[in-house]
Amino acid sequence: MQIIDLQNFIKERDYKPELKEKYFMKLIEEVGELSEVIRKDKRMNANDIKDSIEEELYDVLYYVCALANCYDIDLERCHKLKSELNERKWYSNENNNG
Repeated sequence: MQIIDLQNFIKERDYKPELKEKYFMKLIEEVGELSEVIRKDKRMNANDIKDSIEEELYDVLYYVCALANCYDIDLERCHKLKSELNERKWYSNENNNG
């Protein structure tokens, strides 16, 4: 699955741009829950994803995509542009100084 596919999947089921602040608050909540399961090193077992790092990582990703949808942001395009920026910022100096 590509990021745009995930964004479209989420947009079809949960698209309420007027609630972008609530999506952001849910993102913060999910990051907190991710922190807790990472601290406890709780991984999913068999087919049970409940209360696991995997579940909380997905929840964080879900709300990142939901927010991107609210602002009509193509995360794949952002990835490309940000990668290019990072490449120039972090690696061009190494190549020029090496």
